Amino acid sequence: MKPSTLRIAGFGFRSEATLESLIQALDQLIDQYGSVYKYGLINRLAAARSMLPLVEELGRLRNIEVIAVADAELSTVTTLTHSTHSLQARGTGSVAEAVALLAAGPGATLLGPRIISADRQATAALALGFARKLPALDNTALKIASCASPIKIFIYTT
Repeated sequence: MKPSTLRIAGFGFRSEATLESLIQALDQLIDQYGSVYKYGLINRLAAARSMLPLVEELGRLRNIEVIAVADAELSTVTTLTHSTHSLQARGTGSVAEAVALLAAGPGATLLGPRIISADRQATAALALGFARKLPALDNTALKIASCASPIKIFIYTT
């Protein structure tokens, strides 16, 4: 199976950030990387779960799916940027970079360091990852997936 490219825009922002801050950061990211044809358009937005509502609003506005990542995972990612403020507040050098990498999955890479919105309230980073189409589930897997208790099943292929 041929993997398809995921292009994930990850966001980090201060509590004072507005939707306009995120729009400007996303537009700047598109301006910076949009001319690179082989990467295509951004097909997912991502945010730490605690920062999700504002990014979900942006996703609705731009009609782009939003992925949430666990806040506790941010410190597990090596980022290109090393912001002292971000390290103290979130345990990572760049929330935007960490979120983009986590959402893009294993083996993801950043296209470059995060960008900063004009009002300096939001950051955005673009990561490339790969999604594979999975084979159809058999009846056993369907029964597991439809049981009453909340079970999350993650399948990674190499």
